[in-house]
Amino acid sequence: MSNHLFRNALLAAAAAFALAACSSAVVREAAPKSLPRYGASTLVQRGDTVYRIATSNGISPLDLAMWNGIRAPYTIYPGQRLMLYPQAGGSSRPAPVRTVQAPKTSRTPTSRATTTVAAPATQNPISSNVGWRWPADGALLNRFQPGEPTRQGIDIGGTGGAPVSAAGDGVVVYSGSGLVGYGELIIVKHNEQWLSAYGHNRKRLVNEGQLVKAGQQIAELGRSGASRDMLHFEVRHNGKPVDPLHYLPKR
Repeated sequence: MSNHLFRNALLAAAAAFALAACSSAVVREAAPKSLPRYGASTLVQRGDTVYRIATSNGISPLDLAMWNGIRAPYTIYPGQRLMLYPQAGGSSRPAPVRTVQAPKTSRTPTSRATTTVAAPATQNPISSNVGWRWPADGALLNRFQPGEPTRQGIDIGGTGGAPVSAAGDGVVVYSGSGLVGYGELIIVKHNEQWLSAYGHNRKRLVNEGQLVKAGQQIAELGRSGASRDMLHFEVRHNGKPVDPLHYLPKR
């Protein structure tokens, strides 16, 4: 009798493990849309991380951190309330994002769908006084795609160890690997409005607080957090990701 109960217990444990593994794989493969949830917030529970809260709410980890002013090393605490949308006067502006998303929820009225505000937002780049330059010399692998957390910048191919350079003058505000999905990451602040991010590096060559010049090598290209050697490069205006190809020189 005891052997029978023991065997049943083993079968139950194996089934529970298989279900847990399946659910973990589904969560890892899911690609949430990075859409703000205006007016919504969440209370941090014990064991929560920026990555876990962001992905479970359909937001990219970098967006959630910037919207809530969470600085490196991106530590959060139980009982802390996080907003699931950009704050007015903060690192992102709610109004432009709301304007871009509104046409997506009203596809039936043809008149509004054709005169959407989203098109000018991507076709008319915001004026920038940063002297942008390409951060790496490799081929363009992936382009910017609004609303996709894995496409909030561009991916530039290359070989491991190739130089990664600052895309403009600025100060390093983050140098670490605390954001899951970006690998060894560097963020450069160019002025009060503009940031650039450099992910998947093999080695970081600059520290936080360090001043850098456009073209100065700041890292070695790699595949940390990626399936191949490449640089993930983002440009952000007031915390909101914009298409880097609108600002980089034509090749």
